[in-house]
Amino acid sequence: EAVKQDLYSIAYINRPSEEVQIEAVRENGFAIKYINNPSEKVQFKAVKENGLAIRYIDNPSEQIQLEAIKKDVYTIEYINNPSLEVQLEAVKENGYVIEYINNPSLEVQLEAVRQNGYAVKYINNPSEQIQLEAIKKSSYVIKHINNPSEHIQLEAVRQNGLSIRFINNPSEEIQLEAVGQDGYSIEYINNPSEHIQLEAVGQNGYSIEYINNPSEHIQLE
Repeated sequence: EAVKQDLYSIAYINRPSEEVQIEAVRENGFAIKYINNPSEKVQFKAVKENGLAIRYIDNPSEQIQLEAIKKDVYTIEYINNPSLEVQLEAVKENGYVIEYINNPSLEVQLEAVRQNGYAVKYINNPSEQIQLEAIKKSSYVIKHINNPSEHIQLEAVRQNGLSIRFINNPSEEIQLEAVGQDGYSIEYINNPSEHIQLEAVGQNGYSIEYINNPSEHIQLE
């Protein structure tokens, strides 16, 4: 009863029984902070109540880590050297948490960007394979890729022409792919050639509103 009345009263109980420990962490997972050498069962109950309780568990087992991740995926930030299985479970739930994984393997990186393409911004020097997987999820993630190759740029604008707005100095080929996919993308092309303008209005006549001083030829299109 004392444990229920004061969540941290267990800190003042001499050698509390496992039953009392379990009651304490059931009420508040953080109570494990005040328990010396908690059993696996007590640890499990603590993280089941609050995943962040893992912060106060020394060398938690993989089972405890997985239970913590299940409760709150961001607890991976507080797990030292999480196993591959734990890493994969975390990024499958939320790709963004790859930010808290040191030197993630290619497998983990792939799962992260497959779950959320924007996770690529938390991957150092992502390979072209990772970049492509991220682009497949959302073409706009190209804005988080440093110096994307022509191939990556093409994949982005083929998926969504408007993503050209995030590409610096796109080549004529990239511009053509963009306006061919969405004529409105010409809005984000500086000084488009007449060829590009024709492609844009051919794809969508209303895109002419984004062309400065269109020639009579373009207007006739």
